[in-house]
Amino acid sequence: MGEFASAADRDRITDEMPWNKRDVATTFYELLSKTAAAHPERNAVTFQMFSGPKDKAETVTWRELLERSCQSANLFRSLGIGEGDVVAFLLPNSNETVYTLFGAQIAGIVNPINPLLDAEQIAAILRETNAKVLVTLRAFPKTDVAQKANEAVALAPNVHTVLEIDLLRYLTGPKKLIVPMIRPKNPPRHKARVLSFNAEMAKQPKTLEFEDATTDRIASYFHTGGTTGMPKVAQHKYSGFVYNGWIADRLLFTEKDTLICPLPLFHVFAAVVVLSAVASTGAHVVFPTPAGYRGDGVFDNFWKLIERWKVTFVITVPTALSALMQRKVDADVSSLQVAFSGSAPLPVELYNRFQKATNVTIVEGYGLTEATCLVSCNPPEGSKKIGSVGLPFPHTDIRILHFDASGAVTKECAPDEVGEICVASPGVFVGNTYTEVAKNKNLYADDFLRTGDLGRLDPDGYLWITGRAKDVIIRGGHNIDPAIIEEALLSHEAVAFAGAIGQPDAFAGELPCVYVELVDGASVTEADLLDHANAHIHERAAHPKYLEVLDELPKTAVGKVFKPDLRRKAITRVYNAALAGAGLKAEVTEVIEDKKRGLVARLHKTGEVDEDAVAHTLGEFTRPWEWRS
Repeated sequence: MGEFASAADRDRITDEMPWNKRDVATTFYELLSKTAAAHPERNAVTFQMFSGPKDKAETVTWRELLERSCQSANLFRSLGIGEGDVVAFLLPNSNETVYTLFGAQIAGIVNPINPLLDAEQIAAILRETNAKVLVTLRAFPKTDVAQKANEAVALAPNVHTVLEIDLLRYLTGPKKLIVPMIRPKNPPRHKARVLSFNAEMAKQPKTLEFEDATTDRIASYFHTGGTTGMPKVAQHKYSGFVYNGWIADRLLFTEKDTLICPLPLFHVFAAVVVLSAVASTGAHVVFPTPAGYRGDGVFDNFWKLIERWKVTFVITVPTALSALMQRKVDADVSSLQVAFSGSAPLPVELYNRFQKATNVTIVEGYGLTEATCLVSCNPPEGSKKIGSVGLPFPHTDIRILHFDASGAVTKECAPDEVGEICVASPGVFVGNTYTEVAKNKNLYADDFLRTGDLGRLDPDGYLWITGRAKDVIIRGGHNIDPAIIEEALLSHEAVAFAGAIGQPDAFAGELPCVYVELVDGASVTEADLLDHANAHIHERAAHPKYLEVLDELPKTAVGKVFKPDLRRKAITRVYNAALAGAGLKAEVTEVIEDKKRGLVARLHKTGEVDEDAVAHTLGEFTRPWEWRS
């Protein structure tokens, strides 16, 4: 790991040769085959159904993983999946999820889908990607994944085959006997064939029965966005996956490392960063429980799992680190070397608490789905600037730019000047980031992808994320970075998370508003938190006009505060207050996301109401609204 300790190290590695001259795999099958040949009997992937340190676990070696990935790929080909066809999966974590992900991108294009989405959104993704095969769960207690898949396929007639994975095989003892008796009924609501994934895969040869691709090609579709709204679909080539793996192999891991990854395999952090890392190095990855960090007992047993598997690298996100810091380190974690944190900015105080409790360094990194993920990280062996996301990786270039309304570059920012982060790397599919052509318009500055993130490069070349371009609060034409408000509140010892947004305002357009989640057991008034925020925010225009403490902030599956849900709460509250203040018998019942108009408030009548008066009252705001049909 000592090779990447400074910007000079990064530049030296980049200057060795252009990326296109490096001796790296062209396809994923080639990459996986090389690793399996080099480390056939080393552990590759472990899955635990339950989180206990002595609970049953299933481990496969690199030889076995290659064989099962080939069986999976052969199965998909037998079902008519060619290089340009799509296999979607709607799954929690399991060893079968890995076989599906690997096999689908060898045979065709893999399309992981978030099981937390509702059936209509799942169906919309299935239709947009024109998936022919869906791999999902067989009906199982305490999960509705199978039921959602059933409804979604009924709305996506392009899916001709559903392959079901039965988690029953991971159970032991009485549970294995009880589940078949209480298994939910889930009769098909669609016309697709329903087959057993494991039974069909077992019929296939353990070597590839078709010729692998000979050139780089699109291998995966990942949808962006959280648990609501209309996600966009980003497309990735083999080369993006290979580049992420090369970074891990050259700079971060060896075959002797063991990673623990309680993150979902439908997201690029686990599916691309972690799996490309182990597929390139021969390292071992442990997936505890189908739901990862959300699984029962994972946080309570986390330190014991590190001891059990002699984990060297923890893959995590700030929300998980915060939860872990509320639990005593109750096991031998001396094997642990590094915690790699991504997905959202890491509060400085949380960094310090973790390092003090574990004597382990957190490496904070940055990546995004649209760039096939990895962009930068703080050098594991070098100077770490806490709060930054470190140095760009070799062969990745970053520019900080300002754009006008038409998408034209107006200037490149000087060091420490905030602008939009733009990235060029082997993971950027220039001109074709999204499957929907229109969404690629104004998305690039030459070969640089516009990330939509605001940030700055300091004089030493370290990248600092300051917010989202689309998250900027615009108060009467004055741009306010929400990070200013969030950082002020996170400096309060009682605050675990904060999410600042712009709430609608009839006069200023938007006013700063913030929602807060407290540390477990903390007690503080909203008035005290507002006083604290105002004392620490030096820009008067950024002082929050509304603060609310929630039991838990809405978050995506990888731990980011999900601001669209906060905006929905604010729109509902502000519009209903305006309607009530005008004495109008109408109220907002929901806020939907429209593909063209964004968030739209839907109203219903609670009595006789003057519709013109409603239009006049809500016409004072910029956010659209409509009557519920």
